[in-house]
Formats: sequence, C-alpha cells, structure tokens
Amino acid sequence: MPAQIQKEAPDFTADAVVGEDFKQIKLSDYRGKKYVVLFFYPLDFTFVCPTEIVAFSDRVKDFHDRGAEVLGCSVDSKFTHLAWINTPRDKGGLGGLGYPLLADVSKKICADYGVLLDGGVAHRSTFVIDLKGVVRAITHHDLQIGRSVDETLRVLDALQFSETHAGEECPANWTKGGASIKVGVKESKEYFEKTHAKK
Repeated sequence: MPAQIQKEAPDFTADAVVGEDFKQIKLSDYRGKKYVVLFFYPLDFTFVCPTEIVAFSDRVKDFHDRGAEVLGCSVDSKFTHLAWINTPRDKGGLGGLGYPLLADVSKKICADYGVLLDGGVAHRSTFVIDLKGVVRAITHHDLQIGRSVDETLRVLDALQFSETHAGEECPANWTKGGASIKVGVKESKEYFEKTHAKK
C-alpha cells in the first residue's frame, strides 16, 4: 500500500547530498525529534523542478523554526544531485541547498509513497509527517504545475495548531493566528456567527 494519511510513513534509508557531502538519511531517525516535509520531484536539470527546490531552500529557516526538516527526493543519483547543487542558479542550477536531497535510484521510495509514474519519475508530491512518523497531509501535482511553499507552511502550521488545541479545527484558508472552529454543533456557531455577521 502506498503512503496514506493517518498511517505511518514508509521508512527508508537513502543516500543524500547534505551541503556538499554524501550522507545516509534514515526517515525514522527524525521520529520524536522533528516534523518532516518530504517532497518528490521528477528529475534534476529540468525546468520547473529547480524553481521549487530553490524556493524550499530559500524558506528552509521557516521550516526549521517550526521544528521541521525538509527532504527533497528524485530518482537521480547523488552524483547528479551534487553537480546540480554546484551549478549556479542563473544556469538552471540550485546554487547551494539548505536541506538534504535524497537519491532514489532504485525508485523504491517513490514506489512506497505511491508517486512513481509509468515513465519512471515521480510526480510533484508532498508529504507532511508528524513527530510520531505519521503522514498527516499529502498533495499531488502533475509535472507541469509547481508547488507553493507558503501553502506547505500553512498546512504545517495548521497541523501544529490542531495538535496543541484539542477540540478545535482549522477552516478554509486558515493561517497562523486566525480564528479556529470549535468542534460541536453548538460550539461551532461562535465561528460562523463571527465570520458571517451581517454588516
């Protein structure tokens, strides 16, 4: 079964580029320590992919401030990753990277997460994994559609809010500091009365 919401994220150990070094990353090592935002993309040295990877890197401190690690993953080798990281941004490269880039040459991780396309690459999929190692949010985009880092951060904020505010849920377009909905037929009316008050 591919990765599913409310189920434990499939564990893996993968070669990765961290900074300019090769290291092994094991997903379960983050359990109990950090949230994980794991995103898949099709291929190195392509077109939409560097815009997403750089966007996550430019905002990686925002994830770290929330106790989360970002992990990128594709079917490319660690050597190709390193070459792309060392390529300047104005040449279509990454120009350095602030988080690990995983090499899934065997395509097992992509298959385990249910993101492997018939062509042998992953679609643009993002998994938000909580401190217990459980998948709490999944988004899938087709190859032509880039992701929003702001939306990924919003989802992470909503997850963390829900974990610390029992009996409250986050409505559509909720952002940090926004009004939540109290669970219950009577209790929820407070939110609806406030947001739909006649002017």
